[in-house]
Amino acid sequence: MNEALRKVLKRLHYPLEVMLTCVRWYVAYPLSLRHIEEMMHERGVFVDHTTVHRWALKILPVLAVAFRRRKRPVGSSWRMDETYVLVAGQWKYLYRAVDRDGATVDFLLTAKRDLAAARRFLERAIGQHGLPDKITIDKSGANTAAVRAIQEDSGAPMELRQVKYLNNIVEQDHRAIKRIIRPMLGFQSFRCARILLAGIETVHMIKKGQLHCPDGQVASAADQFYSLAA
Repeated sequence: MNEALRKVLKRLHYPLEVMLTCVRWYVAYPLSLRHIEEMMHERGVFVDHTTVHRWALKILPVLAVAFRRRKRPVGSSWRMDETYVLVAGQWKYLYRAVDRDGATVDFLLTAKRDLAAARRFLERAIGQHGLPDKITIDKSGANTAAVRAIQEDSGAPMELRQVKYLNNIVEQDHRAIKRIIRPMLGFQSFRCARILLAGIETVHMIKKGQLHCPDGQVASAADQFYSLAA
């Protein structure tokens, strides 16, 4: 167990393997917490659904940070879009971007859909991967203004494109995230949403082969997820 994970899991009442399995199921598949509780009971492990939720909120931030350290580089042509997420009965906005091959560039949950939110997302993505050569967006005025501001501040010759069919790849990619979210029936709070979405996105990126494995090792998506805890 890595030291960061050890700090958030001070007392282990269950084996770490059980905790990681429950958390992975929750963010990898369209399952509710009660589904996971029932599935574990069938395996002779009696754990309450609220306990699984508590594990997820503690474990996922640590694994998300570990993943970002080992994330593979992405391409220099990005597709950026945002989608709606229900949080505490209100619609919030999940900004996402993928490269031309479909690899996830970055994501960010925001309370508003405006220039400040779009720019914050872009600055986060650029901080991780550097400036792209091209960026494709929809006709959103806020997104356009954010890209223009980044262009002016950086002075880089970044090409801005507003061609709807080119953004189909990121719109299709939203569906994989929404499919996992749907059984959750909305998030209880913004903090809860931010943590669980980071976990869902992490698993989604692992499935797309975006985790760098040492020495070219080949491992299943499940084993790659578990390796983040080592």
